[in-house]
Amino acid sequence: MLGQFVRFAGVGGIATALMYLLLIALVEGLSAPPVAASVAAYSLSAVFNYAANYRYTFDSRVPHRRALPRFMLIAMAGLALNTLIMYLMTAIATAHYLLAQIVATGVVLVWNFVANRRWTYAAHKV
Repeated sequence: MLGQFVRFAGVGGIATALMYLLLIALVEGLSAPPVAASVAAYSLSAVFNYAANYRYTFDSRVPHRRALPRFMLIAMAGLALNTLIMYLMTAIATAHYLLAQIVATGVVLVWNFVANRRWTYAAHKV
C-alpha cells in the first residue's frame, strides 16, 4: 500500500501542479474569485488524475463504466470539501487563497486516496 500511495502522490503532484497553475492564472491573470477559480482548476485537473491513477497508480482492471462514475462521485465529494475549505479560509478567516488551497489540497489528498483505493479501483468481483 505504501508504494501505491507514493505513486498516487506522484500522480497527484502532477495534477496538483496543473491545478495550481490554473488557479493562479485565473486569479492573477483573469481576476477570477479564488473559490470559483479553485473549483474550475480542481475540475480540470481531475480529468488527468482519473486517467493516470487508473493505469499507473492502481493498474486497474475495473471497467471504466464502473470506475469512472465512482471516481466522479469521489471527485465531486473532494471538490465539495475543497470548496468548503477554500470558502472558510478565504471568506471567513481571510487567509491568502494559496494558503487556503494548500490546506485544502492536503485534506482532499487523504480523502481521495482512501476512497479511490477502497471503492473506485478496488478489485472487481464478479
